[in-house]
Amino acid sequence: MRGFFYIWHLSNNELVMNIVLFESSQRNCLLPLVYTRPVALLRTGILTIRDKWEKRIDGQYSFKTEPYLASKYPQIESEDNFLLSSHVCPTDELTRQVLSLNFEEGIKYRGIPIALRTCHVDVFRDNTDCTKGISWTDYNSSLDLIQYPWDLTEVNGRQIELDFELLTKGRQSAKISATNNLIKEENIFVEEGAKIEFATINASEGFVYIGRDTEIMEGSLLRGPFALCDNSVVNMGSKIYGATTVGPYSKVGGEVMQSIITGFSNKGHDGFLGNSILGEWCNLGAGTNVSNLKNTYDKVKAWSYSENKFIQTGLQFCGLIMGDHSKAGINTMFNTGTVVGVGANIFGAGFPRQFVPSFSIGGAQGYKENRLSGVISTASQVMSRRNRKFTELDQQILANIYETSAIYRKF
Repeated sequence: MRGFFYIWHLSNNELVMNIVLFESSQRNCLLPLVYTRPVALLRTGILTIRDKWEKRIDGQYSFKTEPYLASKYPQIESEDNFLLSSHVCPTDELTRQVLSLNFEEGIKYRGIPIALRTCHVDVFRDNTDCTKGISWTDYNSSLDLIQYPWDLTEVNGRQIELDFELLTKGRQSAKISATNNLIKEENIFVEEGAKIEFATINASEGFVYIGRDTEIMEGSLLRGPFALCDNSVVNMGSKIYGATTVGPYSKVGGEVMQSIITGFSNKGHDGFLGNSILGEWCNLGAGTNVSNLKNTYDKVKAWSYSENKFIQTGLQFCGLIMGDHSKAGINTMFNTGTVVGVGANIFGAGFPRQFVPSFSIGGAQGYKENRLSGVISTASQVMSRRNRKFTELDQQILANIYETSAIYRKF
């Protein structure tokens, strides 16, 4: 959706800010997580990056993203646009600086443009240089910048704290049943509709946020910082350490540490998941385990789509990064720093390779192509179980990923 127009707030006839969430050339470093979504829809803390901006600045939001995603996530232009970086987790201080911008003024962080008020939207990633005449100021405080997938988990604890304060300020937590063992209860916030019985929740090391219509089953042990988003379930006897986020409509069980489940995904059984990120519509079978630490204690390498090779993460702890619509069979074992693309199906004994291309099926014994038609059929069935429709646009996006990722499927 393009073209220039003003956006008016109907109730008071005032001009509404037109906000475009833009992506930098660093976008490809965030694959496979952004194969299926704009960068701004990545989750860290309780909220997605878009949610973090929307909670701070009212306006009409849209995305400047890859062309194949634009039909589902359109871009809206005005004669006065606020361009905000999808790679930045905003703070209240940054918000104040953004709202004070005059026309053709921008903000940089460590030399990287992160905000700009302009009539142009094709500025940072296009060949046309529209930044001439822009007056730039530097943002000198610290920000959480998302450039690689593992950045999401590394900042997750701090983002849970910031989002917790943003979502709960001036509000009262729902009452928690007396059957539960609560440590530092003032750091626990429960939304209406949550069911929690005979669980232990320790918020002495970080905030714990429990979303609407969630359930924490009996015998669960939870340690903050922890976020359980709306309509999600913690199964019986789970052990969850901070800093962990379980996105909406997900199920989690077993042992989990410093991981993010983006949403609509399941890791519902025993097994360990550490320092990992799951996209949407993923499923880890019973007994699946993820290594997050090398036996040598060396720093972990992981596959980089932008550099087309394994690169050093700089981290001692790094587990699994899994794109949307991928699955793992029972007792699957993932090595440290494993990257799995979109629409993969992994099973069998032994450790799969540490880079599994999109639309692959198999395991340690070898792979073949996971047919696009089969992935679409499974996605449609899985989504319908959560009352979500697999649309024609979703199918087109998967078809594009299938084609562009074919160069990695050299079986």
